[in-house]
Amino acid sequence: MSRIAYVNGRYLPYAEAGVHIDDRGYQFGDGVYEVCEIRDGALIDETRHLARLERSLAALEIKAPRSLTALRFIMREVAARNRVRDGMVYIQATRGVARRDHGFPDPGTTPGLVVTAKAIDRRIGDARAAMGVRVIVTKDLRWARPDIKSLQLLPNVLAKQAARERGAYEAWLLDANGDITEGASTNAWILTAAGVLVTRQADQAILRGVTRTTLLALLAGEGLRFEERAFSLDEAYGAREAFLTSAVNIVMPVVAIDDKLIGDGRPGPLALSLRGKFHGFAEVSSA
Repeated sequence: MSRIAYVNGRYLPYAEAGVHIDDRGYQFGDGVYEVCEIRDGALIDETRHLARLERSLAALEIKAPRSLTALRFIMREVAARNRVRDGMVYIQATRGVARRDHGFPDPGTTPGLVVTAKAIDRRIGDARAAMGVRVIVTKDLRWARPDIKSLQLLPNVLAKQAARERGAYEAWLLDANGDITEGASTNAWILTAAGVLVTRQADQAILRGVTRTTLLALLAGEGLRFEERAFSLDEAYGAREAFLTSAVNIVMPVVAIDDKLIGDGRPGPLALSLRGKFHGFAEVSSA
């Protein structure tokens, strides 16, 4: 069966899917996106993902391309047409097609919408988590509003490529104060030497990850010592455990940062425990 994409009102085979060259997403990165996990045919944390999409659209003054009811239907239809039981559904919304001009186009411009889905073998992520991943640290060069899930991703692309060139899975970003903000496409966490779980506060310096938000709610019932605050690179180097989170990675143990082993260099028990509990706590929306 051919892979199918939803593009501005039509379900099309990938070979025929495309957008206009004057779409502002292509011309300016003038748009936002969301990625929602599909597990056993159900959408994970759909409500939080769509709420963040609405927030991102509002922050950039982009009209919602479809109602939430319609978008929920489209997400399920794209997943079904691609026969995705385990994987991701991707939503990209732009300000639409207009003559190239930096200012906003006419308010009547129709926003663009693309929805795709792809299957992911869960066994790959589970095997990666059992081994743990390595991350590098690089400067945070992003624009000043990474809390908006926009298409402005070139610094993230460069950071991710730098990680790959050094044989690492992810890059953690370092701000001007010497603190870790987050990963190129993930949120960053450490368990300090004192046994306190720490992730950066959700200010304008990071994206408020949906997996991060769900994990915080899970932690509230676990009785763990927890702090939302900035943490330094040195604190990360000396951590007892480290891990990263995202819809794609769920909870992924980090075993080394910049070739410095974290703990004993093996996935930490807390990270593995949280990974195992996550889907029993997250919202599961049937197809």
